[in-house]
Amino acid sequence: MRSLVVGWSSVLHGEATAGDVLAMEAVADALGTAGVPHDVAWSAVMCPPGGLRLEHVRPESYSHLLFVCGPATGRSIAELHERFAHCRRIAVGVSVLDPEDPVTAGFHRVIARDRPGADARRDLAARVEPRLAPVLGVYLTSGQHEYGARRRHEGVRTGLERWLGGLDAARLPLDTRLDPRDWRLPATAAQAGAVIARLDTVVSMRMHGLVLALRAGVPVLAVDPVAGGGKVTAQARAWDWPAVVGADGLTPDRLDELLRWCLSPAGRAAAEERAAMAPSGFEQLDELLGELLADLSREPGRDPDGEFDRELGAELAQAAETGRYGA
Repeated sequence: MRSLVVGWSSVLHGEATAGDVLAMEAVADALGTAGVPHDVAWSAVMCPPGGLRLEHVRPESYSHLLFVCGPATGRSIAELHERFAHCRRIAVGVSVLDPEDPVTAGFHRVIARDRPGADARRDLAARVEPRLAPVLGVYLTSGQHEYGARRRHEGVRTGLERWLGGLDAARLPLDTRLDPRDWRLPATAAQAGAVIARLDTVVSMRMHGLVLALRAGVPVLAVDPVAGGGKVTAQARAWDWPAVVGADGLTPDRLDELLRWCLSPAGRAAAEERAAMAPSGFEQLDELLGELLADLSREPGRDPDGEFDRELGAELAQAAETGRYGA
């Protein structure tokens, strides 16, 4: 007596969803708690390291086939009926679209979450206690052609994407670009900042990904795609931020090391310290703005008649001297 737990995350042409996987986990947990011998089988795409792939299963090793979640119909399910014809086949937590469907009727027992003429029951995915992975906001770029021969963007991006794909984390692709015409992009800087503030960590090839994250007190793993260092490295230095890696030092081990630090209490505290101290760095920014205002005071505007607007020139000069301009 041994059961095999399968679902749409198991079959060759199935589409795995988070709900499918959680529902299968709920069934496996219930079997384990009850002491029922069982295995869980996966498709080649979804199979975890050391897991069991459905194509490698020996059907004769099982007495029961338990199909979990999703619609209990389709060619893939029909193939399971054929392959496990000797097993008692049970569908659990599934949607029944047509009780007369031969594939649905092919199960010995159907324990539905919803079916025509019956009250719906909650999906099995809700039975599993949520285990939250860290949320990483990711800013990538393939542009910045102004750096010419120093550009390493394609190789850096490829390496980052390969590394990101192996992380146990929720990866959220982001863009600093604003576009009110595209709902997938922020329309305002405030919207971009609202997303960043809710992240655990940012991974950024973009300078403003670094700046906006630290201003919000969020740790950032900064990756400079310019050989010898470009503006990402320069900003990391301006913020005295240690979690930065250059194009020539990009290795999975180094990225792992920096990400662990960013996700640690020490990394969060360091980012929050940078955010708290940001006003102390306003002096540098005020110098930049002061230089602008001083220059404008030397070349005052003209009124419509072509005469110098001396009053405006005096106001700009005074603002440059005292630093009293817009907050």
